[in-house]
Amino acid sequence: MNWTIGIPLFLATVIFMEGFAYVAHRFVMHGPGWFLHESHHRARHGIWELNDLYAAIFAVPSVVLMLGGLHFGWWPGFAWIGGGIAAYGTIYFGFHDIIVHRRVSHRYLPKSAYMKRIMQAHRLHHVVESKRGTVSFGFLWAPRPEDLKAELKRRDRAGMRAPVRAEDRTESARVE
Repeated sequence: MNWTIGIPLFLATVIFMEGFAYVAHRFVMHGPGWFLHESHHRARHGIWELNDLYAAIFAVPSVVLMLGGLHFGWWPGFAWIGGGIAAYGTIYFGFHDIIVHRRVSHRYLPKSAYMKRIMQAHRLHHVVESKRGTVSFGFLWAPRPEDLKAELKRRDRAGMRAPVRAEDRTESARVE
């Protein structure tokens, strides 16, 4: 397949994946898949959590599409689509696991309005410990933090975690 078709297909897939991630996060992870995702809304002990299985689950279609498009004689566009899924996963890992949750130590501090908004929206998502009542399910696009705070207040702060006093903070509590 010509790259002039492949690259737009790849980019469209990356953009589509944000919508897919929103739907999967809101209706699967905070629905029937909560038994895996719940670990992500609790303090992490160690480097792994049960929620990490979602990365492996979501990698399967990417790998299958790339193999099919490159080696099994399927439509070549499938390789570009599989690559777009993998690219979204890589971007998500960088933003979510490294920058926001600091699963890899770094000194990055967000300076742009975009990065501050993404990080604040994700933190507001995590103030709710329960399956229901959370806000902001996307990751590369997020509503304004003011809107999210208003929604949490409207919900009477149902399911919100208790504030952690500074002297009680542990390393795992700071990760959130």
